[in-house]
Amino acid sequence: QVQIVESGGGLVQSGGSLRLSCTASGNIYHVYSMEWWRQGPEAERDFVASITSGGSTNYADSVKGRFTISGDNAKNTVYLQMNNLQPDDTAVYYCVGRLGVRPGTSNHYWGQGTRVTVSS
Repeated sequence: QVQIVESGGGLVQSGGSLRLSCTASGNIYHVYSMEWWRQGPEAERDFVASITSGGSTNYADSVKGRFTISGDNAKNTVYLQMNNLQPDDTAVYYCVGRLGVRPGTSNHYWGQGTRVTVSS
C-alpha cells in the first residue's frame, strides 16, 4: 500500500512564504515523478508544479518565479517553496506521486491535501 502525506500548509499574509512537504511511503518500487496540484474555493483542481526523479521541473505559468519545487529521492520527499504568496494562491494543495509498486507499473497516488490560506 502507498501513502502520500502532505504537510506545511497554513495561514499567511499576502507577500509571505510557506514551504510544503510531501512524502511517499509504503510498497514503492520506483518514483517516476511527483507533482503539486491545487484547488481553490469553487474552482477546478489545477496543476502547480512537477519534478521527475531525474530532477526536471515544470511549473504552471501562474507560479513561475514565485514557487520552487525540489526533491529528495532518498527520502521520497518533495518540497514546494512558495514565495510572494497572493490571495489567489489560497487553495488546498495536493501532492501526487507517479509511482510504480512493481517493475513495469505506474499509477498516480494522491495525498489528502494541505490547506493554504493567504490573507490580503
